Amino acid sequence: QVQLVESGGGLAQPGGSLRLSCVASRIIFNNYNMAWYRQAPGKQRELVARITTGGTTTYADSVKGRSTISRDNAKNTMYLQMNSLKPEDTAVYYCNAKSVVIIVEYWGQGTQVTVSS
Repeated sequence: QVQLVESGGGLAQPGGSLRLSCVASRIIFNNYNMAWYRQAPGKQRELVARITTGGTTTYADSVKGRSTISRDNAKNTMYLQMNSLKPEDTAVYYCNAKSVVIIVEYWGQGTQVTVSS
């Protein structure tokens, strides 16, 4: 059974940093575009950042310049380094894997990020 397991969330102060991780199992990681999404209370899930199989990255305007998405194919792991955190970054962050070979995608269970003083 495919699993995407996020970690690294928690409580951070405004201006602080967090590093999220997503470990994938039972998929050929190299064949998947990976992404982070987030969902704040009462809002729709939105794309935060995406990294393709070739390493091309895209970011939402709201996090551009403050966040870095990366992947380590040898470890089947994706990361999101978030700096200069703002209260509006508070949300549940979800890992997403979308195959470039077949029509399938997977979601993790999410990790809570709370930015508050």
